[in-house]
Amino acid sequence: MTLLDKTIVRLLPAVPKQVVQLFSARYIAGTTLDDAVDTVRRLNRLGQLATVDVLGEELTREEEARTTTQAYCDALAAIDRESLDSNVSVKPTAIGLGLSYELCRENLETILRMAAAGDNFVRIDMEDSSTTDDTLRMYRELRERGFDNVGVVLQAYLRRTLDDVAALADLDANVRLCKGIYVEPSSVAFTDADEVRDNYVRALDALLDAGAYVGIATHDERLIGEALTRVDGMDEREYEFQMLLGVRARRAAELVRDGHRLRVYVPYGEQWYQYSLRRLQENPAMAGTIAKATVDRVLGRS
Repeated sequence: MTLLDKTIVRLLPAVPKQVVQLFSARYIAGTTLDDAVDTVRRLNRLGQLATVDVLGEELTREEEARTTTQAYCDALAAIDRESLDSNVSVKPTAIGLGLSYELCRENLETILRMAAAGDNFVRIDMEDSSTTDDTLRMYRELRERGFDNVGVVLQAYLRRTLDDVAALADLDANVRLCKGIYVEPSSVAFTDADEVRDNYVRALDALLDAGAYVGIATHDERLIGEALTRVDGMDEREYEFQMLLGVRARRAAELVRDGHRLRVYVPYGEQWYQYSLRRLQENPAMAGTIAKATVDRVLGRS
């Protein structure tokens, strides 16, 4: 990332919301559950699976956590009612982890029971490194309590990830493996892009060796190629590729055409702005485009 890119990323929170919304609409289904349902239905028609995310994290009130929990139950009910091929992804801080571990687990169990009633699945999303221990502890506890319809996420940029893979080896785990997007110190995370890629491949190998079901979540062509080499000859039900809504849609279609399962992350909700900033901070080129649009707007060059 160049110095200009870094400057633009730092300035993104000052960009008018209307401009951010214009450029981030491709990444978000909309603000309502109906928007998410329509998006999932469209993806299913393309032969693609989905995972629905109710936007919002780091909630500070129990009432908000309960409301988000109900939103997930409503999403699962809609998925079942509409016969959609989709599961859900839940951020622990969206259902109370920042308030108490017990509240988060209680809410997550509510979602898991709702999912089980429809023979569906829940992915516990991973957030910044301050939540990693609690998230993995919760995943293990839920599995040991008999919840088999739950998976978790590991982030390849964290230095601890290979140890976490080893710790999950006894669980016949279901793991989404991604690079990771949160800003972390170098003591915690790899900061060089090639180091992150190398650790991703090592973690993927370790997960496959352990017999885990892996959601290979990446848009990086090098990593897609490495993954294709490793899953060659495997049953398509033993793994899947995963991508974000609005990112590399043509490549996603190619993977489906070639016989691979492909799941798209479908976020929706009123908290679209915070999610959009993070997506744009991942993509300095898009951030630069927004910056140019903002300048043009100020100068009247619409």
